[in-house]
Amino acid sequence: MRCPYCGHEDTQVAETRDTDEGSTRRRRRCLKCDRRFTTFERPEVAMPAVVKRDGSRVEFDPHKLRGSMTLALRKRPVSTEQVDAAVERIQEKLLASPAREVTTTRLGELVMRELKKLDKVAYVRFASVYRSFEDVDEFRQLIREI
Repeated sequence: MRCPYCGHEDTQVAETRDTDEGSTRRRRRCLKCDRRFTTFERPEVAMPAVVKRDGSRVEFDPHKLRGSMTLALRKRPVSTEQVDAAVERIQEKLLASPAREVTTTRLGELVMRELKKLDKVAYVRFASVYRSFEDVDEFRQLIREI
């Protein structure tokens, strides 16, 4: 670690503590100028990029994912904790995948799988918009699957 005061590249860690936010706080001492400073380390988790249907790529946004699920679950008896857990499971699946990109199709399938476990009505709501049904027969087929 480079000293922020003199630029010397050799520092010594005097104290290390884990924080409540999941990062590590370190007190360091420069071996050249003897000044002390604090650094924070946190793990960097790289979510895959989302490839939209038009081919454009956007950064994965868990808030957008939660918003889609919340809209489908509107006025349904599902707690916020259950939604949070479902979003967390989707994120874990994405992180476990070796792929650095995920299509909106794959993401939609993951959401539908979680919604199917949480609430059948929300699943049908989401699927009807996501799959863009052309006629009533496609909608009936989805209902039969449940």
